[in-house]
Amino acid sequence: MPKPVSRTTKAARKKAVAPAVDYESMLLARLKDPAEAAAYVEAAIDEGDQPALMMALRHVAQAQGGISKLARKSKLTREATYRMLSASGNPELRSLTAILDAAGLRLSVKPVGRRVP
Repeated sequence: MPKPVSRTTKAARKKAVAPAVDYESMLLARLKDPAEAAAYVEAAIDEGDQPALMMALRHVAQAQGGISKLARKSKLTREATYRMLSASGNPELRSLTAILDAAGLRLSVKPVGRRVP
């Protein structure tokens, strides 16, 4: 016996609307700009969430022509680059700097603010 479906559920299914703007394509278009890419990666670093940082780096790589192209430019293997940029990726500093360099970015450190004596 089929499960009864309420009128509300049927109406909700019929009114499903596609998003007005494709978020991912808009994001990738903006990340082609090095200043936007740097701000995006910096925001991910500020979050302190490593999977979010890896996702941000994947988005930057996709915007720059794809992970394979970035791997070639950074002189890393494609497989290692995909693994490194996965949600569970944990790249070494030299691999991270190679990826950032290939994307036209670099890692830097700045003071948090004034310390109270």
